[in-house]
Formats: sequence, structure tokens, C-alpha cells
Amino acid sequence: MQRAVIAGGYRTPFVKAGTELADADVLELATVATAETLARTETKASSVDEIVYGNVSRPVAYHNIAREIVLALDLPTSIYASSVGMACASACVAITTAADRIAVGNASASLAGGVESLSNVPITYAPKLARALVRASQAKTLPQRVTSFAGVSLADLSPVAPGIKETSTGLTMGESAERMAAINEIPRAEQDRWALRSHQRAAAGWDDGRLASEVVPVRRRDRALKDDTHIRRDSTLERLATLRPVFDKSHGTITAGNSSPLTDGAATVLLLSEDRARSEGRRELVAVRSYAYAAVDPADQLLIAPAYAIPIALRRAGLALSDIDLFEIHEAFAAQVLSTFRVLEQNGVGAIDQDRVNVMGGSIALGHPFGATGARVVTTLANEMRRRNVQFGIASVCAAGGNGAAIVLELLH
Repeated sequence: MQRAVIAGGYRTPFVKAGTELADADVLELATVATAETLARTETKASSVDEIVYGNVSRPVAYHNIAREIVLALDLPTSIYASSVGMACASACVAITTAADRIAVGNASASLAGGVESLSNVPITYAPKLARALVRASQAKTLPQRVTSFAGVSLADLSPVAPGIKETSTGLTMGESAERMAAINEIPRAEQDRWALRSHQRAAAGWDDGRLASEVVPVRRRDRALKDDTHIRRDSTLERLATLRPVFDKSHGTITAGNSSPLTDGAATVLLLSEDRARSEGRRELVAVRSYAYAAVDPADQLLIAPAYAIPIALRRAGLALSDIDLFEIHEAFAAQVLSTFRVLEQNGVGAIDQDRVNVMGGSIALGHPFGATGARVVTTLANEMRRRNVQFGIASVCAAGGNGAAIVLELLH
């Protein structure tokens, strides 16, 4: 069995949806991240075996975004490409899928990652209108086209607004986060402190160049966009405290300030077999030691599954929580991260030293393009493990549907 190693990873800037990257679709963002990953890791496209890529809000035009990347970049058409989806953990699935194929010898080099353009979510129509449009497209005469719309009312003409709701419960992510905050007794002040920490650490990570080293520019007309745009350098606890709750206006604790924002961006990781990486003279290899996925009832604590995936991944790696030197935990909401800490401790897994978590901020400050976040946390974790020369790290991401992912990385010597 071959160990898969993270040979490098790069991402676009993570930008607030509806702003500077609003005119860039997912394929453009994905090709920028992927092309730069190949170039900066000095990897020949002809030596890549496959691409595995995640995308959540998929445009109708791209049935398989991974294959579209191959064709758009004029890579060898023999490169196999598949798209995966597990909501916010999609890029985690892409990475572990690629790692598995390397482990069993089906590949020696894979590109994995994800992309999201929440500026350009597909807009759907009421089912009655959608069926009428299909009938009209198949009609052969003008009268047939006209009669295709019989029975369609004025109310059916409005597009269906996109929303982030659980089909099984009807609750939004934010409403579910409110439930988690209440169950785990996470007060508003504690959430705001975590959010402020995220912004402060992200600003420091950009100022000292660590985050900048992971980001590649996206060219827009007469300039190159190079920076993440969510980081609030002037944020304070006092300012965060003035924000009104979004989902429960009377008694809620979840605000725009302690939640991750809607974001556009892409991230790509290069995985190699350990033998190939060593034969190419690559150093400071970070291997995928183990991983796990877990799931919970969405009606209970929707985003708590990482608290169950982490101990499974640790057991598979033969490690304890105390062995882990660094953590990258996706911040959908401050309440979700803090709830994960509480549940891990309550379940006897152990207490996480919070100084080792998200040392350069997290999704609250950096942004959260759904399909890309898993590749971002894995890249950031691997890079920081190399810088600090620490042996073990965990990346975890919660996801819609009650799913959660945890990936254990190991720095090889």
C-alpha cells in the first residue's frame, strides 16, 4: 500500500459573493487554482493520472466540473476526471478519494479540490413552469408552444429563491446553529470572542506572508485580485456585540459577525504517492495517515458530526487527541466550533488546546466557498505542519445533512 502525500496546494483569493469575482464562474476559478498548482509544484500535466473535484451549487452547464477543468486547461485528454459532492466537505471527499486510489496503486499523481461561486448559483423555477418550458422546447409548432403554458399561473413565473435549508427538517444552517448553541450552552460573548480571534489570526497570517503564500491571483480586467476580502482588521468585541441576531431575533446568538460569509473561490491540492514524491526529490512530505466520515441526525445537532469523525480518524491512525499538534477546523459558525470542543470533551475524547486550532484564522474570517473549503484547510494545515516541524495534524469540516469529515495528516521524515 502506498501512502498519499500532500505535495502542495494553492487557492484563489476567497472573496465575498456578489463582489469582485461575481463575473467569474466556477470553471474559471477552478482552472486558475489548478493551473497554478501544477505550475508552482513543478508538475507536468502529462504525469497526472486523474482529477477529483468538488462543487456544491453546480451550474447546469457543467455535468462534471472535474472533466471540464481537464478540457479547459488543454490537459491531456487521457486524464480521468470525476466530480464529487458532500456539501461543505466536498473537497475533503475529493482528497480522500484521490488518496485511496494512490494507496491501492491506481494512481501516482492526482489533483483534488473544489470550487464554489455563490455569486452565480443556479436559479430554478416552480415545477409547473419548468415542465411547461420543457414541453415548449419540444413543441414543433407555434400553437403547440403556446398551449404548453396552459395552466401556468402568474404565481408560477417567479424564480425559486436559493436557500440553505435541510430538506428533512426545513431548518436553515443558521437555525440549526442556534439549536447547537442552546444545547451546548455557548453564550453569545464566547461566540463573538472566537470570531474576533479568527479575524485577528487571519490578519496576522496575511501580514507575515503565510496565507499569501497559498493564494494565487485571479486576473480581472486591468488588475489582479490577490487578497482575501472578508478579513475585518478593525473588528472589536464591542462592534461584534452590536450586531443583531439573524435567525432568532428575540433570543438568538448567531449573527453575521460570528458566522462564515457566502464566498466565491477555488482550491486545488496535488497528491503524490510517497515513492514518487521521494523519487522526484521532494522534501517535507505530509502524508494522509487516516481519515473518517461520520453522520448525525440533522434534526438534533446538524453540524456536530466532526466531533464523532475525529475520534474515529484518531483510532484508525493509532493516535490520541493529545498526540495532535495542530488543528484546522472549519468555522461554519463560531457556535459550531465551540460545540465541537464541548462534545469531544463530554464524550471522553479529550480537551483540545485551542491555541493549536486555526492558528491563522478560519472560515469566519477567510470565507467559505462550499466546495473549496476542505482543500483550503488541508493545504493550510500541511503548510503549517512543515513550518513548525510538528508530526500530526487534523483537518475537519462539518457539512449539510449531518455529515462530518476528519483527516489526519503526518509529517514524514
